[in-house]
Amino acid sequence: MNFAFLTPGTGSYYCGACMRDNALAKSLLAAGHQVSLLPMYLPLQLDEEMLPQEQNPIFFGGINVYLQQNLSVFRHTPRWVDDLLNNTKLLRFAAKRSHMTSARVHGAMTLAMLRIEGSHFGKELDKLIDWLAIEKPDILCLGTALQAGMIRQLKQRLGVKIICCFQGEDSFLDGLPEPFKSSCWQELRDRLQDADLLVAPSQFYADLMRERLNAPDLRIEIMPNGIDLEGYLSPRPSSPPVIGYLARMIREKGLLDLVEAFIHLRIALKHPDARLHIAGAATAGDSALIAELKQQLETAGLSDQVTWSPNISREEKASMLSSLTLFSVPAIYPEAFGLYLLEAMASGLPVVQPNASSFTEIITNSGAGALVPPGDTRALAATWLELLNNPDALQSFREKGRHAAEQSYSIGAMRDRFLHLATPLVP
Repeated sequence: MNFAFLTPGTGSYYCGACMRDNALAKSLLAAGHQVSLLPMYLPLQLDEEMLPQEQNPIFFGGINVYLQQNLSVFRHTPRWVDDLLNNTKLLRFAAKRSHMTSARVHGAMTLAMLRIEGSHFGKELDKLIDWLAIEKPDILCLGTALQAGMIRQLKQRLGVKIICCFQGEDSFLDGLPEPFKSSCWQELRDRLQDADLLVAPSQFYADLMRERLNAPDLRIEIMPNGIDLEGYLSPRPSSPPVIGYLARMIREKGLLDLVEAFIHLRIALKHPDARLHIAGAATAGDSALIAELKQQLETAGLSDQVTWSPNISREEKASMLSSLTLFSVPAIYPEAFGLYLLEAMASGLPVVQPNASSFTEIITNSGAGALVPPGDTRALAATWLELLNNPDALQSFREKGRHAAEQSYSIGAMRDRFLHLATPLVP
């Protein structure tokens, strides 16, 4: 079959949906299918080899969309001007300053994309449709439900089958100001009816979106995310023990709770020498939070016990994970999945996560670690301490996690599930 993946890029930090789509596209290509990976808004930022796509432009380039939304002259510029503004280096430069764009601007643009027929983005949609008309994919896969505003036009003008994936839309929409938040939720509910298939990475997130969309009968299939297991190293835990974090360095991922729990572990629970290693994507907009946490650790006298590794490579990530004793990303929002858990499990690393969101589902199914009450930093620290004192439990979690990664969360498992869902759509 011929598949096309339309994937919103971030330009400057790793994105779970981008990594999922790239891994799936490469696996489908290796299995003999024709595959295109199409960046949208910004270039894809990946820590692994990208599916070769030298001839594919960036659709709905972030600078073009912003200018067309706000300045009428850019709604009529020729394509060569748009192509200049789609320069990869220029888009990456703009992405690093995206935190300067107001929530109201994001709200207006999100609603416009969901109501694309009445938007100022007609020529951007035409570019995408012109490209797809030449490539003629059997199935177009949208990386996020926030692209659902295009489905109606794509189906009417191309007749293509469309799979729409959920991946964390609720947090983004809830961050928009009114009236955009309510309008976007309403429009999303209406537009999702146009898709041929809806897919969520976990049962938790499928149920959450049905509730948030007020659509209890909405059919959503489950396709757990998967990762390429190649390159992850066997565990070589160090002494003293190291607790690790690998995710974007933001409040929503529970970074404050992580640091507070570590301080509690070392001071109140008197662990003599545990270390903390914090790694992951960090943008200019995250610097204030990082500085605040470093000051907390300095005040506690623990700054030299914590390693910070922003924006590491895939090789550095694999090496870091293999050196850890425990892993936690105590996210405080309803995480749809969390690829970082798979990366930890692929490294044979025990995980300790909040008993909430998709974490409950993944850890219960895999047996790869322990669950603690969400938001309870003392319970998190106490569980760390208990496991650090129980090498047999750590070893059991290591073995179960790696087995689950191989059997249930590999790219092969994800590809097979995707084909099982997609094949009936094509006559």
